[in-house]
Amino acid sequence: MNLEMYREKRKQLEKSDSRQRLRCTDCFQAPQTCYCHLVHPIELNFKFVILIHPIEARKRVATGRMSHLCLKNSILLRGHNYSNHNTLNEILNDPDLYPVILHPGEPSKNMSTMSQAELKEICPKDKTLTIIVIDGTWATAKKMLKHSQNLINLPKICFTPDKPSNFRIRKQPHENCYSTIEAIHHVIELIGPSFDFDTSMRKHDGLLDVFNSMVEMQLDFIKRSDERLGPSRYRRS
Repeated sequence: MNLEMYREKRKQLEKSDSRQRLRCTDCFQAPQTCYCHLVHPIELNFKFVILIHPIEARKRVATGRMSHLCLKNSILLRGHNYSNHNTLNEILNDPDLYPVILHPGEPSKNMSTMSQAELKEICPKDKTLTIIVIDGTWATAKKMLKHSQNLINLPKICFTPDKPSNFRIRKQPHENCYSTIEAIHHVIELIGPSFDFDTSMRKHDGLLDVFNSMVEMQLDFIKRSDERLGPSRYRRS
């Protein structure tokens, strides 16, 4: 096939595949994998501010964006160095808010080991707890925190995962490394009762319902693609 024939064939394929290239403006998924109909946003008495790295924001499977769609009073901000980010700085300087950052390891307060009474003390009674979550790969998240001078001295919280991540379509450094939406769900599970959110109603499980459905859809897509393309002739024995 010469170059002109190749170009013409490609144009025909792109034209016939135009529906496949359409993307939902909310979840960024193709029509056949759009999960917006599964989203049932919940409202909390505390806030989540999700800082999404530009690379992560371009991915169709971005669970920070998914979390934002599931949480009514959440805020999604895109960037990599937030030192001079006007919106974030307004949040950090708001006297009615008490910002903390979700960050694993020392010197973070481990919420998994705290009682409900201790969890209530994370935030002063006259302020709204505002949890900042960094959404990116482990490498980009580390750089974002390092470069964003306005985040370095914030109080830090963390938790101990109680089960492996279900993010089977993306390689994680460790099985207990949670995706952003799994981490947010676990935080709600831990602190919800201390901040007047009834976790026994399980409304927050909607986050995992959307996430798990998306994972299954992507795995099914991968399986069907493998079946259509067949085994690789270069596969090692």
